[in-house]
Amino acid sequence: MLKNDFVSYLRVSTQKQGSSGLGLDAQRAAVESFVAGTRGTLIAEYQEVETGKGSDALSKRPTLKAALEFCRKHGATLVIAKLDRLARNVHFVSGLMESRVRFVACDMPEANELTIHIMAAFAEHEAKRISQRTKEALAVAKARGVALGTAGASNLKPNLEMRHQAAQAFVERLRALFDQMSAKGLSQRAMAEELNKIGSPAPKGGKWGLTQVQRAIAQLQNASCAIDKCF
Repeated sequence: MLKNDFVSYLRVSTQKQGSSGLGLDAQRAAVESFVAGTRGTLIAEYQEVETGKGSDALSKRPTLKAALEFCRKHGATLVIAKLDRLARNVHFVSGLMESRVRFVACDMPEANELTIHIMAAFAEHEAKRISQRTKEALAVAKARGVALGTAGASNLKPNLEMRHQAAQAFVERLRALFDQMSAKGLSQRAMAEELNKIGSPAPKGGKWGLTQVQRAIAQLQNASCAIDKCF
């Protein structure tokens, strides 16, 4: 008989958050709700307050390593509240996969390992792109004589180009998910329902509708066309 045991891994990024409990209660509630919905049993809980940054993030999270060892020993599944609790780092996600421990994210329980790996790769890539675009925008603004103090930085916000870039960055993070839904033959309306089902926020927050899905698909298609012209 297949065991349905779970081990919870809760993580916050700062010592202040860990001491105050901010974030932990919300994660714990999400995990407990998910486990109850599967009629499973939560057999252990691990908490970690750690940055875990770097290319070998797994080695910098001893509590997570202990949780994985416990899972291996008891044949349990590691459960996390949100995928971003595992960090937007493809090397980290790869290390977790290589541990051969089953894991699931409450905010995306239907995602398989390939989907998670792709999303992590896109997230890491997009973080680098945003950083580079920010540096380039500041350099251009400085060349035009824009003051780059607090007020100068605020003056950049209304810039339409930067808004466009931010919107494009948002949909790029969802490209793999849109590709997966398209491969399943889902209609655009069904895509909106699926995005709402997994709890993915719309571009301006709230729930997805048909119009938002159509705009996102159009943005992704335009971006792909632009890339094709470069080669």
